[in-house]
Amino acid sequence: MALKVAIVGRPNVGKSTLFNRLVGKRLALVDDRPGVTRDRRYADGNIGDMDLTLIDTAGYEDVADDSLEARMREQTEAALDDAELVMFMMDAREGVTSLDRIFAERLRRVHKPIILLANKSESRESGGGVGEAHALGFGEPVAISAEHGEGMADLYAAIVNASQDIFVEEIDEPDKPIRIAVIGRPNAGKSTLINRLIGDDRLLTGPEAGITRDSISVDWSFEGKNIRLVDTAGMRRKARVQEKLEKLSVADTIRAITFAEVVILMMDKDDAFDTQDLQLADLVEREGRALVYVASKWDLEEEPQSRMAKLKAMAEDKLPQLKGSPFVALSSHSGRGVERLMPAVLQAYDTWSVKVKTKDLNTWLSMATQRHPPPAVDGKRIKPKYIAQTKARPPTFVLMANRAEAMPEHYKRYLVNSIRESFDLPGTPIRLNVKSSGNNPYAEGGAKSGPERFKGAAKTAPRRVQKAEKEEALSRLPGKALEQKKARKAQPKMLGGLKASASKKAGSSVAVQKGARGGARQVSRSGRVRTGQKGGVKR
Repeated sequence: MALKVAIVGRPNVGKSTLFNRLVGKRLALVDDRPGVTRDRRYADGNIGDMDLTLIDTAGYEDVADDSLEARMREQTEAALDDAELVMFMMDAREGVTSLDRIFAERLRRVHKPIILLANKSESRESGGGVGEAHALGFGEPVAISAEHGEGMADLYAAIVNASQDIFVEEIDEPDKPIRIAVIGRPNAGKSTLINRLIGDDRLLTGPEAGITRDSISVDWSFEGKNIRLVDTAGMRRKARVQEKLEKLSVADTIRAITFAEVVILMMDKDDAFDTQDLQLADLVEREGRALVYVASKWDLEEEPQSRMAKLKAMAEDKLPQLKGSPFVALSSHSGRGVERLMPAVLQAYDTWSVKVKTKDLNTWLSMATQRHPPPAVDGKRIKPKYIAQTKARPPTFVLMANRAEAMPEHYKRYLVNSIRESFDLPGTPIRLNVKSSGNNPYAEGGAKSGPERFKGAAKTAPRRVQKAEKEEALSRLPGKALEQKKARKAQPKMLGGLKASASKKAGSSVAVQKGARGGARQVSRSGRVRTGQKGGVKR
């Protein structure tokens, strides 16, 4: 098991920057303004060859009332109790402040190893602040720059030295958890729901809207299954998101949806399925994640049955692509109906991970096409041939058919809805890819058609075809064809002893044949050579 280290200090000293550097990812939101981090965040990181479990905390405030800062201080103190090693960070540019001294007094009562870090010490102005840090009583400060990565070797040596007496228990790696993201509009009760599920005030809650800024993951076990709940920041309409920090929070929420497996959409019972809720549900469907609807604050509903029927009808009407998604009504504050949430989530996860046999799919395909045959496009009917499932999470199917590109969208929707009803896949996104079954391999240009060769006209081709081939042999350039015609020599027409059969036409009575003595002789139609004219002078 990795060494658990908490990074603490007053606001805006660079705790989240160091957290991101050791984790190797930009998980925590970072901004110039103080007080960006509010919840404590856990993540696995390393420095050198040492594995760490890092805890990013909110800036320490010396208040003890019911304000938001006081609740943030409680989260920091909870991180101190959970950690095995504490890294106390101060700003070397500003030097030691009164709040640093107050927090140092608090840390002296913590009987755990403490490493003092002087951050932002890359400039010359920070030398005085590093010298002042000795007065806090935690030994030699480690001068680092979390932004530029300076002093990491000294930090590694300090962690190794401070953790010599800490026993790190080796445990087996747990199975891969089911990632569940809780999304919704601000002040919908997302953090309160997670605290109710795990039975601990793990996340910062309150009546203020927009308390959660980062996407905080919480590991939990439910009925022997590892669960990772991800609390996200509330998402308002895009036109209302103007500040840079809120844009970062929205991007963090979208990333949490992308990496989740099941998404819980929390909605206020009085304002459910408004424009923003519909956009969030459509985003979940496009990402291909399983979805569970949750109507919060249900303990204030006077007519629960009629309201539930109305909300379910609204969900099927406005989100038909997610027809059949589980719907749970609960109250995070009182705990009413919370016990029905996790069974619905696990059922949605099992449906999202389903695999259907190819034999059953093709049996269904023959029945579906008989019940509703594919339409004819441009006078030619589309013929589906077979279907198979290529992957799950979400269920993805490939349908082979001829003229696949011509299949209309409404018939694809019919097939998807039929799959959902026939194989009991309510609510889960279904992907159907229609591909062509392939061309004839023996056709011209096919895989088995062989090399292309020129095939001229047959000897028995009509004369117009032969004449066209002769004309094509001539050049198309201006004047060049005429020169080729002049250069071509006329071939004399030779006839045999008998008259050619082509001359047996009307109007061609005789043909001329060269005699043995060089004179011209006449040949009759019967082929007999005439020796002289009828009635001529006899020799």
